[in-house]
Amino acid sequence: MKKRVLPSQRISKEIQRLIEGLSTEGDNQEILGRLVELGIRKVVQELLEQEVEEYLGRGHYERHRGEDHRGYRNGYKPGKLRTAEGKVSIDKPQVRDGPDLYCSRVWPEVKGNTDALERIAVEMYARGCSTRDIEELLKDEDGGLLLSRSSISSLSERLWEDYERFCKEDLSGYDVVYLFADAVYESMRLHKTAKEGILVVWGILSDGSKVLLGMKLGNKESYEDWLELFRSLISRGLRESVLGTTDGAPGLIRAFEECFPRSLRQRCVVHKKRNILGKVPRGVAAQVKAYLDAVYYAPDLDSAKAMASGFVDRYESVYPSAVKCFQDDLDACLNHLLCPVRHRRSISSTNLLERTFLEERRRSKVLARFFDEKSCLKLAFGSLMRASQGWRRIPMSFEEQLELIELRNRLGQRLGEAGGSSRTMSPVSRTRRKRSRWTGKQQEAVTVKR
Repeated sequence: MKKRVLPSQRISKEIQRLIEGLSTEGDNQEILGRLVELGIRKVVQELLEQEVEEYLGRGHYERHRGEDHRGYRNGYKPGKLRTAEGKVSIDKPQVRDGPDLYCSRVWPEVKGNTDALERIAVEMYARGCSTRDIEELLKDEDGGLLLSRSSISSLSERLWEDYERFCKEDLSGYDVVYLFADAVYESMRLHKTAKEGILVVWGILSDGSKVLLGMKLGNKESYEDWLELFRSLISRGLRESVLGTTDGAPGLIRAFEECFPRSLRQRCVVHKKRNILGKVPRGVAAQVKAYLDAVYYAPDLDSAKAMASGFVDRYESVYPSAVKCFQDDLDACLNHLLCPVRHRRSISSTNLLERTFLEERRRSKVLARFFDEKSCLKLAFGSLMRASQGWRRIPMSFEEQLELIELRNRLGQRLGEAGGSSRTMSPVSRTRRKRSRWTGKQQEAVTVKR
């Protein structure tokens, strides 16, 4: 017999469908409002389902064992909940054939605390709600808990289950053309004042959409930590990207070049400019910055190299430390100029994740420090995943897709090799690939350097 799906599970699937649509929509306000409504419904459904499970002493479709028979599940009764998002439909579980008439104690309390419910619904899916927050909502008029602490704790653990599923997601269906890697640091109560890095990797796909690919705890953002994360992504089906953007951390650079030897490595120019400007007097920083922008955002690679030589000639005698910093890893700072013009601003830095980290820090700053690794990853995953749902796609025309395919060929990347599959390519690009032919002049213009 086919088992019926719980209402909360149906809502989860609907939430997932909406989330998948967020990355391709221009205006997400209507979808985000719908997500808040579904988040409220899901929280209430899980509370009511958990209450019935605790009352009956057995899970959904679990047979009764023992003498303490409390009844049977008997479908659902429709209910309405008034919230700021309007009336929300709820399926209230029913129980029959018990020694006493079953009456939910949770439902009246939830109906009378919709403001707190909405806050919890948003926070539960943004960062994982604490058990104490849920307890405050689920107290009767005498201060007693309507659900046991173990039941309440199981609700807050759902986000950890989501994180574990995320870490096992198949990535072979993603045609990642641009890869990004960065880290955020958080304090861990377990290690007192020490901060540990949360390593994050995300990408831009061949259709222009952006997707969070992986994250893990990395003690000191070392080579070993990044190598482990990259290998994990490859084992899940991630193929080499055209270009990968990183900061100047030596361990990250080494791990990236080892795992993705045929990808261009782009040094984050925002980080690089900060390093250079920190070595010149404040009074000339604006002038130097304008010169750096002219180099890093030049119309083409040859122009950038010519202006880079001019920068060295102009400032080497007066600011030798700044010029030395400028010359270090210069080729990697200019690799984005080999990519389509409209993409260069988006791929030349890790700014997208920097802005996302601000949201994560806004939520984590209310905590002095995390109790353990699990609580830290739950909050970071919830915040980053929520922020990633609002990332907007970059323009990706047919001509730009063809340009990226030809650049892949120049880099020696092949479809169907380890870490990828032929189905990862954009359908438009795959259909029209044979029509693209570069002239000898165009081919000579692409000089690939890492």
